Amino acid sequence: MKVIYHKRSTQVYDNDQAAAPGRMEAIVREIIGFEIIEPAAASLDDIRLCHSDMHIAGVSRNNDVFEMALLAVGGAIEAAERAFDGEPSFALIRPPGHHASADSCWGFCFFNNIAIAISRLLRENKISSALVLDFDLHYGDGTSNIFANNKNVIYFHPEDSHREEFIAHVSRFLSQTKADIIAVSAGFDRHVEDWGGLLTTEDYNLIGKEVRRYSLANCSGRCFGVLEGGYNHNVLGKNVRAFLDGMT
Repeated sequence: MKVIYHKRSTQVYDNDQAAAPGRMEAIVREIIGFEIIEPAAASLDDIRLCHSDMHIAGVSRNNDVFEMALLAVGGAIEAAERAFDGEPSFALIRPPGHHASADSCWGFCFFNNIAIAISRLLRENKISSALVLDFDLHYGDGTSNIFANNKNVIYFHPEDSHREEFIAHVSRFLSQTKADIIAVSAGFDRHVEDWGGLLTTEDYNLIGKEVRRYSLANCSGRCFGVLEGGYNHNVLGKNVRAFLDGMT
């Protein structure tokens, strides 16, 4: 397992909760032992795989946000490329991305990290299909919108009010789906001590194991995750660590 992370990610680039000081540090403290890979920033050609020039121009008006958003996409691309080679990877990045559509964004997102990473693998003809598992509390409307007309990319956002059924829902769906790679929008705001108040730290470990099991059974071990939500710094690092341990 490789963790894709750049030290600049600790920079406070905006006043939203995803950019809050201490958020990335809370995760880094918990992932000691994993190999850290520093990503390069994405190119504008990469961003144009999913976003219009008008949208890119709008994001670029805030230089701090723009630079960090390009670095986040670069991290997701690095994780996806490594996953294609059969090496489970996790992009520890911010800003998040699953609320970014082709021409708009909200919810602390600017560019759709995971959608761009998958689109690049598709453009390079490395894969012909992908499954996106998004277990964030919030529906990733941006990811869903970007791939709405692409039958080769499946977007899945499980919903349930009981934690046991939530995990079972994930397991059932994965058992019925085939793809060349599984990508995870990993948002940890469903935790019992975060906004969603549902999942335990152990549940994230179980989800990680399901992802790894799916990848080994269906796509030669190709799996990667990218950080989305999760805002309680007291538990966020432990939840990310649990998920990574499950995927390893």
